[in-house]
Amino acid sequence: MIYDTIIIGGGPTGTAASVYAARKQLKALLITDSFGGQSVVSNDIDNWIGDIRISGFDLAQKFEAHIKAQPGLETLIDKVSAINRSQETPYPLYEITTEGGKTFQTKTLILGMGAHRRKLNIPGEQEFSAKGVAYCATCDAPFFGDKKVAVVGGGNAGLESALDLLAYASEVYLFNRTDTLKGDPGTAEKIQAHPKFKGILYNTIVTEITGETMMTGITYTNTQTQETQSMTLDGLFIEIGSLPNSDIVKHLVDTNEIGEIILDHKYGTTSAPGIFAAGDITDEAYKQNNISAGDAVKAALSAYSYVHKLEEN
Repeated sequence: MIYDTIIIGGGPTGTAASVYAARKQLKALLITDSFGGQSVVSNDIDNWIGDIRISGFDLAQKFEAHIKAQPGLETLIDKVSAINRSQETPYPLYEITTEGGKTFQTKTLILGMGAHRRKLNIPGEQEFSAKGVAYCATCDAPFFGDKKVAVVGGGNAGLESALDLLAYASEVYLFNRTDTLKGDPGTAEKIQAHPKFKGILYNTIVTEITGETMMTGITYTNTQTQETQSMTLDGLFIEIGSLPNSDIVKHLVDTNEIGEIILDHKYGTTSAPGIFAAGDITDEAYKQNNISAGDAVKAALSAYSYVHKLEEN
């Protein structure tokens, strides 16, 4: 059997694409190893439209329930291990192989595998994730009202996170591993002029996150003097970028220097015929759940139009 479309990923991108593919009555299959996406670890999400506040776990359950309620939509809990072209004429088909040993063919693909946050990989980081350690100031800054927090990262992501946090936190610090910031100078000037910003620690790396039930502080080291110190903190935002989960398709579609899939954002099309993408795996500027879902709808509608034209020919 040849599917009209196969959707990969169970976050907001895969969920929205699946619902719309089913609504358009495409012969569709969703393959994902889990539901929820990156937000599944969040205790509180208060910017998902339609829910004033919801946990990542509850949102993942809603995604799964919405997917399974779609008539005709098939789902497979598995991980994709390979994607290749399997036929060139009269139009390309794509073959998907999973770690569970299954193989499928499809006329179109909708890629929604998302991205993963770069981590410091230091003691305490995993233990206190969502317990003071956070990776998205846009998502979580409001939960740190009147708290003492720090940001790791001197690029635009780090500077913009510090700016977001200044609207809520009582004190904000910035840790930068080199002696210069890589981010926008205008943003740097703005945060340094703010009375709640307490300074930039240059040539400094965070080496450990400490606490009990919640994180209570960090240990950090100056890379030039090797001096190690501690700081009490209520929150640490790690903003050193993210990496798209695109390695499996780089031989099929064009990507930029950091591996994001390059899109025609009007239609969600990639450089390969019949392959569409949305969400954090792409070069979309704003990595947000609501944007991922909206762009996934666009990709699903584009896949429907593509399949419809194939059938006309």
